[in-house]
Amino acid sequence: MIPIGTKHVLIVGGGLSGLVTAYRLHQAGLPICLIEARSRLGGRILSAGEDNHASDDGLDLGPSWFWPDMTPEILPLVDELGLTFIPQHTDGLMLFQRSQGGMPERYPSFRHQPSSMRLAGGTGAMVSALAARLPQDCLHLESRVTNLARTQAGLAVTVSTASGVETIEATHVVFALPPRLLEATVEFSLPPRNATRALWRATPTWMAPHAKFFAVYERPFWREAGLSGAAQSMAGPLVEIHDATTASGKAALFGFVGIPARSRMQLNENALLAASVAQLGQIFGAEALHPVATLYKDWAIDTLTATELDLTAAGHPAGGQHDWVDADWSGWITLSGSETAANSPGYLAGAIEAGERAAADLIRCNSDVIEPASPKGQ
Repeated sequence: MIPIGTKHVLIVGGGLSGLVTAYRLHQAGLPICLIEARSRLGGRILSAGEDNHASDDGLDLGPSWFWPDMTPEILPLVDELGLTFIPQHTDGLMLFQRSQGGMPERYPSFRHQPSSMRLAGGTGAMVSALAARLPQDCLHLESRVTNLARTQAGLAVTVSTASGVETIEATHVVFALPPRLLEATVEFSLPPRNATRALWRATPTWMAPHAKFFAVYERPFWREAGLSGAAQSMAGPLVEIHDATTASGKAALFGFVGIPARSRMQLNENALLAASVAQLGQIFGAEALHPVATLYKDWAIDTLTATELDLTAAGHPAGGQHDWVDADWSGWITLSGSETAANSPGYLAGAIEAGERAAADLIRCNSDVIEPASPKGQ
């Protein structure tokens, strides 16, 4: 059973936006419950070790970079959580592969302005730090919302868990997940209006069509050869490659797979990984053919991220101000997934902005009717 009082705010989704929302509400003394369909927190944030499982010194299979000069929402939270960050390694030459078997061309590295930054320990360090500041009994994994109904007492939420199906009540529900995923997976007792559902469906879920590949090595040999680790390719399967060496010195290269999502589904995964390693060998030399480990994450086949609509890349969420909830549900639910952010939607900064905004609105509007939370877990 999921223990929840009738005056709790229920947060659906344990990614960055949901955790930020929960953290701020808990700081304000409001009772919360967070449920996450996965067996882990983080959502599209997944920092994994060589065994492909979440790690405190992980490689970012989901989002990795942020830009402090462009996304000021991130630094205050990073500082508050006591986290550190490192610049993306760009020293040395970048390579360009025009065709398989051809010698890669060498060019001076582009100096990105503003500089791309990465969190020490991986982006998952933010997830771990936020979760550690919440009461552990308010976090419930492997719990998936399937239905939402309004009642005289408030909201009745049907949740599917490993032990069965149960109904819980809440004063308000924050859906901290992509709008498109919400529209495809949750049934409402009073269906949202057509314009609202159309907006949810039309909003691309960032990362959903993409796949990332990592090769881990004993040392960053490309740096010794005067290379930055950055490469572009017209041959594939990797179309954009970067140095992914961690702050602790774990050497790695990563690449975005350029094969469209639907086409990837027709391929043998082992063959795709072998082709990716072979390509790194063509670009960076023979040492690249012998990684100590490889990691691969295809977000398009992750049903807790991607829907059928996401299998065709449809650009980036637009941002700006939108009415994400119609008049029938206004006051009852809030959307706070990263795609709902006015600025940097889909990115880490967007998740923080959306989570902060949702929490601030609830604190301002509902603090007079929500009982103070237990200080446990502060």
